[in-house]
Amino acid sequence: MSDLTEVELLWLEKRIENRIRFGRAVEEKILDRRRRLLSFAPGSIFAFVRWTSNDFGTAISRMDILRAVAPGQRCSTVPYVKPGGEILLRLSGWPKVERALQLIDAVEAVDINPADAAPDYWHHVHNRLSVNENPRPYTKGRHQAWLYRQRIMR
Repeated sequence: MSDLTEVELLWLEKRIENRIRFGRAVEEKILDRRRRLLSFAPGSIFAFVRWTSNDFGTAISRMDILRAVAPGQRCSTVPYVKPGGEILLRLSGWPKVERALQLIDAVEAVDINPADAAPDYWHHVHNRLSVNENPRPYTKGRHQAWLYRQRIMR
């Protein structure tokens, strides 16, 4: 049994697209032309985006921002993620997913890797977008405060 969290990425043209928006994979295994397995170390944060369509258009738009878990830790099950992960953000429906993608772009615009952002920020984004409110922006100051708290707690 591996300590890593595995995510299966699948791509079927105009039907299914599972992709990682951000995160630091420690392993990648190509299964075939349409499938890959990415593995994440315990504690790492990644965004998993799933999109599915049918003959009538988009059927599913979903985004999960997850923290990979260590063996024996409690986790939530997520399709295509083995064994699962700690859910920091879970959104469905294109308008909310699109807004979350814009917020990820905004974090990157201030030269912060979204995988390094405070997990509480992704909880905040989830809570605000779930009720159709605007989340606070993630700034360098907030990030520095997060890093400072991490040093103190160690």
